[in-house]
Amino acid sequence: MPNLPDVVLWSIPAFVLLTVLEMVSYRLHPDEDAAGYETKDAATSLGMGIGSLVFDFLWKIPIVAIYTAVYELTPLRVPVLWWTIPLMLLAQDFFYYWQHRGHHVIRVLWACHVVHHSSRKFNLTTALRQPWTSLTSWPFYLPMIALGVHPAAVAFCYSINLVYQFWIHTERIDKLPRPFEYVLNTPSHHRVHHASQGGYLDRNFGGILIVWDRMFGSWVGETTKPVFGLTKNIETYNPLRVATHEYAAIARDVRAATSWRERAGRLFRGPGWQPAPQPPKSTDPAAEPAA
Repeated sequence: MPNLPDVVLWSIPAFVLLTVLEMVSYRLHPDEDAAGYETKDAATSLGMGIGSLVFDFLWKIPIVAIYTAVYELTPLRVPVLWWTIPLMLLAQDFFYYWQHRGHHVIRVLWACHVVHHSSRKFNLTTALRQPWTSLTSWPFYLPMIALGVHPAAVAFCYSINLVYQFWIHTERIDKLPRPFEYVLNTPSHHRVHHASQGGYLDRNFGGILIVWDRMFGSWVGETTKPVFGLTKNIETYNPLRVATHEYAAIARDVRAATSWRERAGRLFRGPGWQPAPQPPKSTDPAAEPAA
């Protein structure tokens, strides 16, 4: 097994320091146009982040078992060297794009990811508002395992991607110089991603690189001020309800469905999908078929 550092663990002091600095910056230089901080919202985000660490540890047990089995079955091996790690990061970022996009367009996956979008604020604590059901992400990285990348190396790359995305959850950084904005995911791009306006919905899925969005037609630049949150916001700061509210909504919709086609749509179509309305039954006797 490659000896790779725990990137998230080593980054925790930086997370704390940067969050405190951002909070202080709002105190010293308030911005009426920024969403800023709210105590209950920030506490919920922190609670979701701590809870995700616990649940992620549990989900890792079956995921590691599956990854290990696939890795043992493939004859391919990618060594962990100074020049292969950037290639692994590039591959992981590519598959992250599709994982992220899939979690926006398939409702049962959105039920996991919606947690991260549930805050109406956009600050560094929002980055910590992570789901408790991340078991839905592992299939997207199976191609890397099948190509001979060690599971520990995939986890290492995923951690780097996650740590990178921490700093882009802020309104305190405006647009960066054009070369950076063209290649990298930046606060400006990610503000669009967290916005709830129609033109901004389901855009800018990249993790470290924004070039995937440019390549696959999902990029939109920041023009009008984003309105953060969901199209239908939840009125709760209870971490358990934040973690499960969309699963509960899916269960209600599936129970109320009148056909298996509709049930499948409620699970596997987009979050806003609705079945086509049925034509009203005619009450005109002349329209009735002859006996």
